[in-house]
Amino acid sequence: MSKRYVMTAAIIGFVFTAASAQAAEPLELQKVMKDLGRHMQTVTDSISREDWDTVAKIAPLIAEHPQPPLTEKMRIMKFMGAGMSRFKAFDGKTHEAAEELAHSAREKDGQKVVDSFHKLQSACLSCHQEFRAPFVAHFYGNTNH
Repeated sequence: MSKRYVMTAAIIGFVFTAASAQAAEPLELQKVMKDLGRHMQTVTDSISREDWDTVAKIAPLIAEHPQPPLTEKMRIMKFMGAGMSRFKAFDGKTHEAAEELAHSAREKDGQKVVDSFHKLQSACLSCHQEFRAPFVAHFYGNTNH
């Protein structure tokens, strides 16, 4: 085997390995979602203990969650295409419900807190049901991520 052939094969192998590693590299959005999940768990626990102060403290972290970097947003928008407006609408509903949750918790109104949290969970679930599987399949190549 010639040195040129070995070198070419090595370069091609490296390029495919790097491309595949980059394709599976977690997006910043994944970290945002994991943080949101932890915040939702904290809120759930706090509601069960009627700890309205903690709910009021955590709900704004959900409402004003960080956004992914611009380059990542562009990749997501390209993938979403016409579905981007629905994705943004779900994010808006999540924001509104989390703000309502914070307000209800500050009022220490348990029933309003539960109702607001239900709206928040419903907004999250609706978005996940519509977008999670195709999003994960596209950016990570599987649906078990």
